Amino acid sequence: MTVKNDHEVMFRLKRPQPSFIALLASGWSPVYPCHVPPREMRSQPIGTGPFKLVEFKPNEAIKVRRNPEYWKKDRPYLDGIEYTIIKNPSTRVLAFIAGKFDMTTPYNLTIPLMRDIQSQAPQAICELTPTNVARNLIVNRDKPPFDNPDIRRAMALSLDRKAFIDTINEGKADIGGAMLPPPEGIWGMPPEMLRTLPGYDPDVAKNRSEARKIMEEHGYGPDKRLNITVSTRSIPQYRDPAIILIDQLKQIYIDGDLEEIETVNWYPKLMRKDFIVGLNLAENGLDDPDQTFYENFACGADRNYTGYCNPELEREFDRQSTEPNQEKRKHLVWEIDRKLQEDGARPMIYHNRAATCWYPQVKGLTLMVNSIYNGSRYEDVWLDK
Repeated sequence: MTVKNDHEVMFRLKRPQPSFIALLASGWSPVYPCHVPPREMRSQPIGTGPFKLVEFKPNEAIKVRRNPEYWKKDRPYLDGIEYTIIKNPSTRVLAFIAGKFDMTTPYNLTIPLMRDIQSQAPQAICELTPTNVARNLIVNRDKPPFDNPDIRRAMALSLDRKAFIDTINEGKADIGGAMLPPPEGIWGMPPEMLRTLPGYDPDVAKNRSEARKIMEEHGYGPDKRLNITVSTRSIPQYRDPAIILIDQLKQIYIDGDLEEIETVNWYPKLMRKDFIVGLNLAENGLDDPDQTFYENFACGADRNYTGYCNPELEREFDRQSTEPNQEKRKHLVWEIDRKLQEDGARPMIYHNRAATCWYPQVKGLTLMVNSIYNGSRYEDVWLDK
């Protein structure tokens, strides 16, 4: 990167990368000052956005005000925004219903909580959208017996994805591979390809019969069950599917005990690979293969929590990344995603849909369908009060 003047930089890439502009535009590409240390940025952030921080009280509230020096003329419309931090989801909903807030936390409401709002505050507007956040099974490939690919395959075959979706999301979620499924997802595999992958056949009984046969070939069965600890983050979005996962694994002679980890310790635990089996969420910054593949599945990547490494497939990451023709690139992406699912790199259970609600006085709000991290600038939002 070369700085040309106070308002312009030049990027010189080592190779073509059609996704480069999208990566820059995502919510994961803020402009930070080099002279401010990361520790200070976490509590007193500064940048080039539409709002400036006024006050941050941990576990209580965040207040921001309009940035008069924002680069986009006449934006933002709002003078400021107040974020009240309420940990309990039901308490947040009750406060919104009581009219204490103009909108809920974006992309955060479950289907039942959205129904509560619609029944008790019928004037509210609610929208259910994809989040590009997938619930997934993580297995430590270095811990016996999970260093055996057959055991990992059996676990993938045990999954009844529709049961997860029906139980937790009232049927409102999507089944897919690593990429966000269509129609909102540009790069997701078509359903007919998906159904050919291990565990994706709608015939769950057949899948589990195959899984039990694999387990029996490795010495497990009704009288010799595999006991494990299933770790997850101690919030409902993680805990609820983890409970279902434990119930489903019982069908193939695997008994799991739930280990709930506080948020502050969860990600360090993942980074250390200090788990055996877990239920995690994979949040993607945007719907693009470069972000998903390199961040989650490249050898040695920080967020490659399972330690999956396939140098040959990683060369295909590079190949799709440089392909300028979207249709050709899409087919390359499908083949990569297919291989990831066949290898059990990180079995995707389902891609979540979640709701956002707001009152009619909130105008100019646009919800994203490609990531929970995009669309939060609120530069076009205004209140009709």
